[in-house]
This record gives sequence, C-alpha cells and structure tokens, in this order.
Amino acid sequence: QVQLVESGGGLVQAGDSLRLSCAASGRTFSSYAMGWFRQAPGKEREFVSFISSSGGSTNYADSVKGRFTISRDNAKKTVYLQMNSLKPEDTAVYYCAVRYYGGSYYSPANFGSWGQGTQVTVSS
Repeated sequence: QVQLVESGGGLVQAGDSLRLSCAASGRTFSSYAMGWFRQAPGKEREFVSFISSSGGSTNYADSVKGRFTISRDNAKKTVYLQMNSLKPEDTAVYYCAVRYYGGSYYSPANFGSWGQGTQVTVSS
C-alpha cells in the first residue's frame, strides 16, 4: 500500500502563494490517481483537486479553479498542489490521498492512504 507525507504548508497573507508536496512510498504510485482534500475547523473534509495516474487529466473544486494547479512527477513519486492568490477561506489542513476505489473523485470515501496533513493558514 502507498504511504503519503504532505509538506509545504505555512502561514501566509492573502494573495500569496504556496506549493504543497505529497511524497509517496511504494512501488505502485504511478498506477493510482491522486487527490487533494482540505478540512477547516468544524467542517467536513472537502475535495480540492484530482489528478489521473498519468497526470493527463485533472479536476478542481469551483472554489479553487483558476488559482490552484495540481501536478505529479511519477519518477519522484510526488504530487504537488500549487496554490496562488490565496484567500483566508483557503485556511485548512490539506491532505493528499490515493484513489483506490471507483465512483466520484469528489468523495473522500473513494480515497485511502491519507497522509497526516499540512496546515495552511491565510491571514487577511
């Protein structure tokens, strides 16, 4: 099974940028689609972005479309989330996960091997 470690979070001001990384271990990383989710205090975990196993297909939540970019480097077994024009409402713990199951990639239930998360805090 794939294990994931997120990094790159921090405290930034509105309008700044951050690049999150999700490093994977395991031989089959390139076989799996990946997702980024986030969870703010008192809220449910929500979909942020999805990338197919090859990187050829991506999708974004409406709230981040045009500001965030997901990418992956299968040789480095890493998925990235470039976040630009950050807003205070982007404040959350960000998680990456492996899509092990079929069904909607908007649903956290279809993902597994969750990392520990990385905190992103955007001040106004």
